[in-house]
Order: sequence, then structure tokens, then C-alpha cells
Amino acid sequence: MTLNGATHLILLLVGIAFIGPFLWMILTSLKSLEEISSLPVTILPDVFKWDNYTQVFDVIPFGRYFWNTLIITVLSVAGQLISAPMVTYSITKIEWFGAKWIFPIVIGTMLLPYQVTMIPVYLIFQKLHLTGGYWPLIIPTFTAAPLYIFLLRQFFMQLPNSLIHAAKIDGASEFRTYWNIVLPLSRPALTSVGIFTFLYTWSDFLGPLLYINNSSKYTLTLGLQAFLAEHYTEWGLLMAASLMFTLPIVVIFFFAQKQFIEGISLTGIKG
Repeated sequence: MTLNGATHLILLLVGIAFIGPFLWMILTSLKSLEEISSLPVTILPDVFKWDNYTQVFDVIPFGRYFWNTLIITVLSVAGQLISAPMVTYSITKIEWFGAKWIFPIVIGTMLLPYQVTMIPVYLIFQKLHLTGGYWPLIIPTFTAAPLYIFLLRQFFMQLPNSLIHAAKIDGASEFRTYWNIVLPLSRPALTSVGIFTFLYTWSDFLGPLLYINNSSKYTLTLGLQAFLAEHYTEWGLLMAASLMFTLPIVVIFFFAQKQFIEGISLTGIKG
């Protein structure tokens, strides 16, 4: 076997290992409870129970949870795409005293795990009377996450300064240069930031668990956990709900994978 063939074989085996649990979730979502509990274990369902997907909406308010999660996710993605590029541009392409000190401080904050800042941040939002809703989950995204500043900085440093200087010579303001030149050229990196934010926010469990205490405002992660606690034997319905929860992530990555991979490869280039 050639080296190229061995490489493809290894990638195939790794791909099967990753896609196996996903396929098992799909097959389990189409089985009855009796068939799931039966021995020996069957791979394909004897009878495909498509009504598991409709029963999910009868057991839990899946549509409401989906809408709540979508609101938080869309606003969080917008917040990061607004704040992170602006901060990155200010410390990368604008010459001002202190710019070289800001980035090390930003990177230093990445050393602090979420568990360290969780209680102080919660107390801040509690003093502002914002707990119990979505604002504690959305507002921090408009302050730019250090990880995304780091990724965008790696990309912004590849943009030639001659373009920015030419725009300023033509009379463009700093904001117009940023909006009309830097942002369009940074689309692959911004796509990566948007996908990362979407994946994190959509599947976040600890944040909603900490701040949301009203069941009508539950996200999908909290809703599925509550469903598991109440209907722990309904594995078919749980797998059906989990598949519908995972599907938007797969669809988003499928349509944006080209720009996502391009953005990751470019942000990894040393500036």
C-alpha cells in the first residue's frame, strides 16, 4: 500500500469513528422504546418510528426552546462580529499609545477560566437586576472575546498597510477605511468567528443554567436536560430531539465550510 493510500485509509477510519455516534443517534431516534431496550442490540430499526419527531413537540415545547436558543445565538454572533473586529483593528492598524500593551493584556485574560470569573460576573448582573433573562448571555458578546481578537489579529496583520494608507490619502476616515476596506477583505476570518460563536452559544449549557430560572425561557440545552430528568426512559424521543438540536450546526458548517477552513488557515499564519 502506498503512503497516499495509507493516509486515506487512516482518514477513513477516523471519519467512521467520528460519524459513528451520529449515525447511531439517527437510528436510535427511529426505534421504539421496546426495540431500544431489547437484547441483542439491533442496528437498523425493525419498524421506522417517524412519529418520534412529532411526539417531541407534544412532550416538550421544542419550538419555544428552539426560538429562545436562536435569539440568543443570533444576537451573540452579531455581538462578536461587531465588537471583535473593531477592537482588533484598533490595536493592529491604528497607531496610538498603548496599543502594544492592550493585546498582551487581552491574551492574559485567556488564562482565566470561565469558572474563575463566573461568580463575580453573576454578582454584577445581579446588582443590575438582569439575571433571570437573556441579557447576561448576550451583553458579554458585545465586549469582544479574547480568542476572537487573537484570531482576527493574525488575519489583520496579513493585510497590507499600503491599502489603509492609500485610503487615508484619498480622504477616507478611519471608520470608512475599516468598513469599506478591512471588513470586506476579512470575510473568511469573520466567517470563522461567526461559526465559532454559533457553535459555542448554540450548545452552551452552563451559561443558561446559571442565569435562566424560568422554564418558558429555557434554551434547547436546558430543555433537553429537563426532558431527560423527567422522561429518562424515552430514549427514542430524546435522540429525535437531540438530532433536531444538532441539525442546525451541521447545516451551518456544511454551507460555510469553505470560508471557515480558509479563515482558519489564514489566521494561523504568523504575522
